[in-house]
Amino acid sequence: QLVESGGGSVQAGGSLRLSCAASSWIYTDRYMAWFRQAPGKEREGVAAINGARGTTLYADSVKGRFTISRGRATVDLQMNSLEPEDTAMYYCAATRPYSGAGSLSPLNYNYWGQGTQVTVSS
Repeated sequence: QLVESGGGSVQAGGSLRLSCAASSWIYTDRYMAWFRQAPGKEREGVAAINGARGTTLYADSVKGRFTISRGRATVDLQMNSLEPEDTAMYYCAATRPYSGAGSLSPLNYNYWGQGTQVTVSS
């Protein structure tokens, strides 16, 4: 079970930190990722991390602004320099174990949280 927290409203240029509780999966050989979906748009991958190796992937739109990391019992997404275009519902997701190379395609993820809303105002 994946449970997101940390969403909210912030002005452009501000920061938010999202957390995904998934204690038994954090350090296993699978990818855990953050996705987002804005109204009328497709779900897009933002960042992913392999639990065992710590390797990370980022969408070009967030490189240098967002950082994904593993905590003791959570996978976190630190979001800095937020822009109105970052406004969306953010979802935590996980692959099955040993799913091969990392990906930011939602088709590769099997488990999903309920989402947390992030709103960035200009």
